[in-house]
Amino acid sequence: MIAIGGAIGTGLFYGSGWAIQTAGPAIILTYLVAAAAIYFVMRAQGEMSVEEPVSGGYISYSSRYFHPFMGFLNGWNAFIFLLASSAAELNALGKYIQYWAPGVPIWVTAAIAVFVLFAINVVGVKFYGESEFWFAIVKVLAIVALIVFGLAMIFFGLGNGGQPVGFANLTAHGGFFPNGISGSVLSVVMVAFAFGGIENLGLAAGEAKDVEKSMPKAVNATFWRLLLFYVGAITILVAIYPWTSLTGKGSPFVDVFVRIGIPAAATIMNLVVMTAVLSAVNSSIFTNSRTFYNLSLQGKAPAFLGKVNGKQVPSRAVLTVFVIMLAGVVLNAAIPNDVFQIFSSVTTFGLICAWSSIVISHLRFRRLRIRNGQAEAIKYKAPFYPYADYIALVFVAVVLVCIAILPDMQVSLLISAAWVLVVFIAYRIYRDRGRRNVSHSDEEDLFTDPVTG
Repeated sequence: MIAIGGAIGTGLFYGSGWAIQTAGPAIILTYLVAAAAIYFVMRAQGEMSVEEPVSGGYISYSSRYFHPFMGFLNGWNAFIFLLASSAAELNALGKYIQYWAPGVPIWVTAAIAVFVLFAINVVGVKFYGESEFWFAIVKVLAIVALIVFGLAMIFFGLGNGGQPVGFANLTAHGGFFPNGISGSVLSVVMVAFAFGGIENLGLAAGEAKDVEKSMPKAVNATFWRLLLFYVGAITILVAIYPWTSLTGKGSPFVDVFVRIGIPAAATIMNLVVMTAVLSAVNSSIFTNSRTFYNLSLQGKAPAFLGKVNGKQVPSRAVLTVFVIMLAGVVLNAAIPNDVFQIFSSVTTFGLICAWSSIVISHLRFRRLRIRNGQAEAIKYKAPFYPYADYIALVFVAVVLVCIAILPDMQVSLLISAAWVLVVFIAYRIYRDRGRRNVSHSDEEDLFTDPVTG
């Protein structure tokens, strides 16, 4: 439930409004294509996790099979991920509050949320787990209710005067592709943002009791449930309400219930999407604080991040996370109207790094197994090798090109490029320090590519 809750968040409840306006009803196909590509990424990671279960997941695999710098970058991308995603999520939260109180500044809502979630995470992992479980329950039940209620509207006219809505809205307002194929392609940026989080599925593979059973089960269950929730919810959304009438100012899920005259349901849905944001940010705090903690233990981050409190919570790492999140609050005070699109695309760039690293690592992992005659012994083979990996790489390349094309998102590439440069300088410092502290043979073990030598 925590894994699903972490993946279902603002990208679906809020970002889908922008995606629908960009693609129209064809957004359904965009989600389907993206889901297929993401499935190939998950299967690639699943294969490596079963064969070589390690804590760190794709971060460890990209260091070993791609390049040490990519592992370093993926690890420290947690920093920019956190700043960008929390700024975007908190921006959406502030806009949800403005549904009731238009005069409340976005940054005020963001600041209150940061301090509340800080308190939750400092208490301990048990309280975090309980809160995240219930956050996730609310989101999942809300989406299921939307799908069931929407199907009743489509086929039986429930809430529409007994007149079945049908599927006419999919083609009645400019056709299924009202903005052409280009609109469908450009919308893939926000769709990719919505699927962010699946790369974390293998982070704890090294700690699982029976990874040969748990990882395939987790991959398959997560994929099919996300497919149901994302594609199912979006299909219902554009079927029961004309895509041209969605305001785009808040969650399209709220818009639907407002427009059909059920204000109480709209209020409940607004509470649900607020819960979705809190859930996603809460999950991000936990995973990123543990990432910083582990980087410290590996000597790739300041030593003070590796300290824990009496409840074994990496409190200094958690505190660092909240300092970064407060920077997101400042950004929401400075540029409240631009934060979501800019930083959701920065987050998407980080996802591109993670997903492409997984796929390239898998290509080299499988090549090494084939060379050593071990390919047939692989227990959980990713399908359609190597073509599925190539398809996934094409997908992430398309996302990157779309970010470069969209005017409102181009600045995110400059931010991302500057970030990569900073991380590369830090990597060189870390590498040079490592070379001074280890023997020549150890150095080769740390920095030699296992595939090419």
